[in-house]
Amino acid sequence: MGGVDTNRRALLLAIMVCFGGFVFGLDAALVSGTKAYVMRDLGADAIGFGYAVSAPGLGVVFALMVTGFVCDRLGRRTTLLIIGWLYLISAVGAVFSQTLWQLVAFRFLGGLAFASLSVSSMYVGEIAPPAKRGLLVAVNQLNIVVGLFAAYLANYFIQGWVADGAPIAAATGMDRYTWQWMLAVQIPPSILWILFLLKIPESPRWLLLKGRREEAAAVMRQLAPAGEVERSVAEIEAMVKAERAGNSGRSEGTWQSLARMFSPTIIRATIIGLVIASVQPTTGINAIMFYAPYVIEQSGVGADASFLVPVVNGVFSIIATSLALVFIDRIGRRTILLGGLAVAAVSLLACSLSFATATYRLEAPRIAALPVEIERASLAPVVGVTFDNDVAFKQALNGAIGRDVAERHEAELLKAATSINLWAVLIGIAAFVAAFQFSIGPIMWVILAEIFPTGVRGVAIPACALLTALINYFVQQLFPWQLVSFGAASVFGTYALCVTIGFVVLWRMLPETKGRSIEEIAATLAMKKEPA
Repeated sequence: MGGVDTNRRALLLAIMVCFGGFVFGLDAALVSGTKAYVMRDLGADAIGFGYAVSAPGLGVVFALMVTGFVCDRLGRRTTLLIIGWLYLISAVGAVFSQTLWQLVAFRFLGGLAFASLSVSSMYVGEIAPPAKRGLLVAVNQLNIVVGLFAAYLANYFIQGWVADGAPIAAATGMDRYTWQWMLAVQIPPSILWILFLLKIPESPRWLLLKGRREEAAAVMRQLAPAGEVERSVAEIEAMVKAERAGNSGRSEGTWQSLARMFSPTIIRATIIGLVIASVQPTTGINAIMFYAPYVIEQSGVGADASFLVPVVNGVFSIIATSLALVFIDRIGRRTILLGGLAVAAVSLLACSLSFATATYRLEAPRIAALPVEIERASLAPVVGVTFDNDVAFKQALNGAIGRDVAERHEAELLKAATSINLWAVLIGIAAFVAAFQFSIGPIMWVILAEIFPTGVRGVAIPACALLTALINYFVQQLFPWQLVSFGAASVFGTYALCVTIGFVVLWRMLPETKGRSIEEIAATLAMKKEPA
């Protein structure tokens, strides 16, 4: 029974720590529904709105530069508490922003908290027993997709109440402060996560790194059966001592740890970590998830459906991530990762081909259904003209009715004009999202939590997360510009190519890590070849 109890305690701690993933999902996706309202109230264009969406991506870049130092100096628990407060302050500040740049600034502050993903994975990886590590680390990803789903659902209801003139919208001020209500959804969960973090213990591995053996043993007694506590503590302690001896007994700083990531015994782990950290964001997942309604609008389904489809995709994400939790410690990391990347590449390619063969033509009968703000006479130059791609169509609209009007009513104009294989796009996006959430979404954090030895983990995991954050920032920031300049077919095609390259590289390099201790994995990766 002791083993069952300790596994339950480890699961409970993982859920409490990984609730930050739920807060992250809310922070990341709630802004996706605010596009039309922010553009209206704060005078932003699509590119300006892109700054608000991508600001957290820039914030986390700066955060991850110091996350390793803070984690190793203050501990995992204290670092998580700092992150929790950043989420809360950012959410409150964003709600009360009066200008676009105030919104961008508070979103940037929230981005400093996005380091929670790497720190949570690090913490859970250090408290979890090897047989359950994949499951417990992947709880973080499940919380993220549940947070994304909750954000899309909240936006769907708020947008629907406002559009329908529901009494609740007038009574609560949603009709006047729509985007503020959307962003405020994050505030209560942020407070709850802080309360959770006050209840968790410090990581036993970090305590041993600091020479606090008795405290580490006390924590391990909560996480491991009584007969295994001393063995687990001794094993970790021996690994720490061996690493320090290999470094001539000196305590390493951040830069020394970074340099040692490229030493002969760790270089293979470093390459795998950097590759998977690059592949995950270049799938384009954050562009598709953070701009969800905007992405769906491009297929011509209209504004209402563009809020509903992400909710449906959110359900697929939860199912896929739940399946990943079930199979991650049974099938193994490598098989799930490579299978998911293959499906993702095919799905993105299907979307690209669908947009490449789409046509755009405004006919007179459909113009009557457009919003009254669009002058019918000004549309005359584009009526009855067939455009072979979305870029040419949007440019023609900008010239006819003005860029501001065209961008504010892009969903309605695309709905009236687009002829496309809609099901191929919707199914392709849904399949891509599900494949990502089943594979590289949770698997990346599991692998990063497994492949690096204890002595460099506090720096190596944030370093890989920093690379992911840098690429994610550019993916998010450039997405509106790419869409306007090159079109949806080019954007989806680029993502498909990146996924394919990632599949090939990881297929050649990535070993299976299922069921091995962190110390065993480190020893295996120190070899030149994977043993048969």
